[in-house]
Amino acid sequence: MNFEKTFVPGVVPEDGDSERCYVPVCAGQLLCSADGMPWEPIAGSEWRFLNPQPEAQALFLGDYDGKHCYAVDITNNAEVMGYSWEGMRLLLGGMSPVLYEVAARALQIVSWDRDHQFCGRCGSVTEPHPNERAKICKPCEAEYYPRLSPCIITVVTRGDQCLLAHNPQFPARFFSALAGFVEAGETLEQALRREVKEEVGVNVGDIRYFGSQSWPFPGQLMIGFHAEYESGDIEVDGVEITEANWYRFDELPLIPPAGTLSGQLIRSFVQRHTEA
Repeated sequence: MNFEKTFVPGVVPEDGDSERCYVPVCAGQLLCSADGMPWEPIAGSEWRFLNPQPEAQALFLGDYDGKHCYAVDITNNAEVMGYSWEGMRLLLGGMSPVLYEVAARALQIVSWDRDHQFCGRCGSVTEPHPNERAKICKPCEAEYYPRLSPCIITVVTRGDQCLLAHNPQFPARFFSALAGFVEAGETLEQALRREVKEEVGVNVGDIRYFGSQSWPFPGQLMIGFHAEYESGDIEVDGVEITEANWYRFDELPLIPPAGTLSGQLIRSFVQRHTEA
């Protein structure tokens, strides 16, 4: 029997009298109770105890477990007794896909709302659109929707080996897939070939789409591929990548957790060869 809770994204609540739950956000972090693993939105009754005015600056996300779910930006009230603020990266391992969707949506909507309080064209104060996820500027009629930055991520494969790389910001001996932002005018495939060539100096042949993942740090959409090695020797750029190597599927270094798209790409490659 499946007891997984559900989340239905939305922009405007259909029934304003429905029970509520809240996702408090502060500086890109989520509010967690002392035993808040796995993380989950805070029940309305609990949030009212913490904050007497829960409707203030609340942004509707959708319905979670049959309750109207709201993100709340409490930038000016960061300390909550008995609770702690945790970054989503730390919580990834304990999140189900449904909870990840709720948290990612909350973080990105709060960031978008904060960054578009004023019109970037004329400087006027913006207002929420009555029916859409948008901010509108009445004086100049500009509209601002949440924007995502597309980013490709790929595992390059060569037979039973995959190419993994180390970024200087990673922990020691931690290796992951190659990734990079899509530039203006590029297709996803062009961005992938360019990033791989720039970062590790090799060319890729066939490209196979794998999947995608919302990545709210602060607003990327990760689009994953497997790419087959075609030619060239590894030559790292020394900036984005400081080390890259070919690894057999059963001799991998420390890799990202399974909750990340990079971790899923690598594990899919391993599974394919383990079952062969």
